[in-house]
Amino acid sequence: MPEKGPNWVSVPGVRGSLAAVSVTSEPRSSSRAVSPDVTAQVEYRIVRNGLVREVERGKVPRVDVCDAHPELLRAARNVGRSTKEVCPICDDGRLVTVTFVFGAKLPPGGRCPGTASELKALCRRPEPVLCYEVEVCPACAWHHLMRKYPAGGGKQRPKKAAPTR
Repeated sequence: MPEKGPNWVSVPGVRGSLAAVSVTSEPRSSSRAVSPDVTAQVEYRIVRNGLVREVERGKVPRVDVCDAHPELLRAARNVGRSTKEVCPICDDGRLVTVTFVFGAKLPPGGRCPGTASELKALCRRPEPVLCYEVEVCPACAWHHLMRKYPAGGGKQRPKKAAPTR
């Protein structure tokens, strides 16, 4: 197994595995960093599925994964978007998706948009923002980060110069 170095990370919920992390601006390029203008979405479904398997096998106690913060549960009940997916832990509740948006000129705790149009407006801001999409089961308090993605930071139109006299 390769030695753990700066480009290797442990994957939570998957015992004894390492995953290479390399973000590049071009295919087959291993040394160039991605430009801040490039948007990249990070999916966490593989990690989630590994954690669910560990709970099913009894290696991770249910109490360790059903521990959503009360504020997250409140957001799930009040502004979350319902899904058709059943909770993989309790097999009873329906999962709800909650999105949090963090960035400049937003509250320190971020913003939790209540509607799709509010989320779109936040994603069209001139300042860059980072969005975190979390799935939550309000019934048993299961929660897991599903994806994160950058948004906003679009190019602003130059202001028209005032007419000169």
